[in-house]
Amino acid sequence: MNAANLLKIALRALANNKMRGFLTMLGIIIGVGSVITMLAIGQGSKRSIQSQISEMGSNVITIQPGGDTRGGVRLSASEMENLKLQDYYDIRDQTRYVSYVSPTVNTSGQVVYGANNRPTTVYGVNDDYMEIRRYSVDDGSVFTAQDITTAAKVCVIGQTVADDLFPNGDNPVGKVIRFNKIPFRIVGVLKSKGYNSMGMDQDDLILAPYTTIQKRLLAITHLQGITCSAIDEKYTQEAIEEISEILRTNHKLRPTDDDDFRIRSTQELSEMLTSTSDMMTILLAAVAGISLLVGGIGIMNIMYVSVTERTREIGLRMSIGAKGIDILAQFLIESILISITGGIIGVLLGVGAAVLVNVIVHFPIYIQPWSVILSFAVCTFTGVFFGWYPAKKAAQLDPIDAIRYE
Repeated sequence: MNAANLLKIALRALANNKMRGFLTMLGIIIGVGSVITMLAIGQGSKRSIQSQISEMGSNVITIQPGGDTRGGVRLSASEMENLKLQDYYDIRDQTRYVSYVSPTVNTSGQVVYGANNRPTTVYGVNDDYMEIRRYSVDDGSVFTAQDITTAAKVCVIGQTVADDLFPNGDNPVGKVIRFNKIPFRIVGVLKSKGYNSMGMDQDDLILAPYTTIQKRLLAITHLQGITCSAIDEKYTQEAIEEISEILRTNHKLRPTDDDDFRIRSTQELSEMLTSTSDMMTILLAAVAGISLLVGGIGIMNIMYVSVTERTREIGLRMSIGAKGIDILAQFLIESILISITGGIIGVLLGVGAAVLVNVIVHFPIYIQPWSVILSFAVCTFTGVFFGWYPAKKAAQLDPIDAIRYE
């Protein structure tokens, strides 16, 4: 019996039991649709996190003081004053894998303009900080090297600060605001970056020359931190090793001494968040994959019923010359048709559901072609795997016993 005839018989058998066939497909449809939707949500979340970290600067390295013990008393990192301007100069001048370096000092307080005010944080930095953190000016300009040298009372404000202090839409550039009673002239407004992946408002800040914050607000000569960027993300570890060596030399640490500073990179954060996202994606896909297993069991169950119902038909076919391989192929084709049809509908359902999630809930999605191909391949394998045993049982029936079956 040729393949075309076997296919016609299988289609006729499924057409005679449309509702039963659809209900059998339902498990496959739900399974494939769920897997595609869950993978799309997981991959969308992962890409969103990577994109936001990239906007923050994917090769950013931050250096902060570490805790230490002085005179038997354990000091917190915030009490340490071991990062000096010389550390910044040496990192800037002696490293090969660092492209931009900025000292950082900061303090929080109330910023006031006229009758408007809001709590915010002012960061003392240099002009390299704009490149490191991927900030750009929307209006006005950045403070100059001369402003840093003279500790000028100038600043660049974020969009959130601008919206709260100038609610009527006035141009902030050139206006004088007060931060903790110290006047600052606004020279620029930053382009909005929105919230990052940790839920922090990246526009709620003020940038000013680090020398100004050191002298006029904090009255300190040390640095609270140093922010750098590697020449490329793949050289982040080499840059960290260079920085660590310079700081240990500057701080006169012996080989047995622990570091009195902490170095962190956004690469670590990216790897951690990506790992978490991947784990959640796998978990969601595994839960959705259970539906495929249930659908496969449904196919096996319905094929057993089909074999039982058509035992006499099988006997008649075998008595007029049909071979066991023909009967096996007939029922196997039926199970594969059920799974493939269910897989096609499931793919359409999964893609549609993922798009709806994006449109209605505004959750980021990304449908990867391999997830569709994999889901379809799995459902085809499911049809073969779970349809094989009932089909084999049908092929092994004795023709005489099958014809006599009531």
